[in-house]
Amino acid sequence: MSAARSLRPALLDHLPSEVCKPAYDRAALKPGIAHIGVGAFHRCHQAEYTDDLLAKNFDHWGLVGINIRPPLLGQTLGQQDGLYTRLIRQNDEVEARVIGSIVRVVDSQESAAPALEVLSSPDIEMVTMTVTEKGYCHIPSSGALDLDHPDIVHDLANPQAPRSVPGILARALELRMASHGRPVTLLSCDNIPTNGTILGNVVRAFAERRGNRLADWIAANVAFPSAMVDRIAPATTEADIDTVEKRFGYRDGAVVVGERFRQWVIEDRFAGRVPRWDRVGATFVDDVTPFELLKMRVLNGAQTTLCYLGVLGGFEHSFEAIADPPLATFVRRMLMEETLPTLMPVPGISPAAYVEQSLSRLTNTAIRHRNHQIATDGSQKIVQRLLNPIRDRLAKGKSIALLSVPVAGWMAYLVKASARFGRTWQVSDPFAEKFAALADRAGLDSKALADAILAIDAIFDPALAANATFRAHVMAGLDGLLSNDPMGFVRQVCAGPTDARLKQPARSA
Repeated sequence: MSAARSLRPALLDHLPSEVCKPAYDRAALKPGIAHIGVGAFHRCHQAEYTDDLLAKNFDHWGLVGINIRPPLLGQTLGQQDGLYTRLIRQNDEVEARVIGSIVRVVDSQESAAPALEVLSSPDIEMVTMTVTEKGYCHIPSSGALDLDHPDIVHDLANPQAPRSVPGILARALELRMASHGRPVTLLSCDNIPTNGTILGNVVRAFAERRGNRLADWIAANVAFPSAMVDRIAPATTEADIDTVEKRFGYRDGAVVVGERFRQWVIEDRFAGRVPRWDRVGATFVDDVTPFELLKMRVLNGAQTTLCYLGVLGGFEHSFEAIADPPLATFVRRMLMEETLPTLMPVPGISPAAYVEQSLSRLTNTAIRHRNHQIATDGSQKIVQRLLNPIRDRLAKGKSIALLSVPVAGWMAYLVKASARFGRTWQVSDPFAEKFAALADRAGLDSKALADAILAIDAIFDPALAANATFRAHVMAGLDGLLSNDPMGFVRQVCAGPTDARLKQPARSA
């Protein structure tokens, strides 16, 4: 049996009819958008919206994909001329489509020069990015640029050879200012509330330290709109790549998989021309805040809760965790009773219906989202997903008995990766080493553990960390979730009254 042919432009006319193909002339497509961080989410979300737009209103909006961190793009997308297959999977259903909006890929891991050449080009009028929370080099608790971050220290000393996202963007804007001066929109598509504000803060803070009137030029020529993005797109597996080969007869090393649901809400604040994604399902609004709070606190709050409690309960994937009745009961009650009251009204959306829709999305057995993957970089995520709603609840004197449990779950998850706890699993988090050191010192003393963790002011606002109610709930949660029966603790919380467990004595090491 001959090997399946690899995806290439020449193969498009020979693909089976059930595989959707680009509905425009790719050969005529010119670049107008640069995207930093070409991972599965971008290819399953913004690149698909752009593909839709090109089919509806063809214009110079081809995407140039740039990676400044691994993986390399040249060996996958580059070899396929930017083409890749997007699979939609819903339980047993599979729907394939080849996306053609990426016209070129650039690997800029060794040096910023290739990225800077693209970003400073007069052809590029929109720069989008998915670089994860830690890519902004900001302090999660305040949103300010972290001037002690090693990459920021390096970039301020070596501004023409930057490593960080803020440093690279500031240098690209400096090059634009010095050459053609064309305006540009920098659009964050990362899962951070007020992501445009944070991006603007870190770039402007960096530019102010550069001098050279760069900050003034940015104020006049650059926009930083906020956006809310939503589609569950887990990491691609070999099984996904094999699915394309077996079902459709060709080889694609850059397959991405996502659910059917997608959403993109963008603040209507741009510099210069903008791709009209609102014509193909995106929404342009004056204020993204209500939408991003709903998504961050409900869907992402549920994912964060299920990933930590799921791992502690022995579940590998989010769909398995939500299928566990005690966990499903817990997360629904947490969202309905404690999270929803912290939200502002969202135009056209019923919050209770959104909860049910979000939980239903997580039951999709074809979206094999590993709990450890969702748990990655949790220290950068829990502020907006859990700690901010907790602060809102405490300010009104309301219970946080449920919302505090996943906070303790995140702590227990990192603690159990330490040597003192037998390195139960490997974790990926900027604070993993700090947690390991704290756990090695405190052991099973949940009060000592909680005291040490809550003192990390890059994560915990000091006023929240000092709140007696919050501290008591976190200690009780750590005690229960580090016990031999963490799921028993979750069931006990749900059994209520939920504050009864605070009266139990904490274990000591």
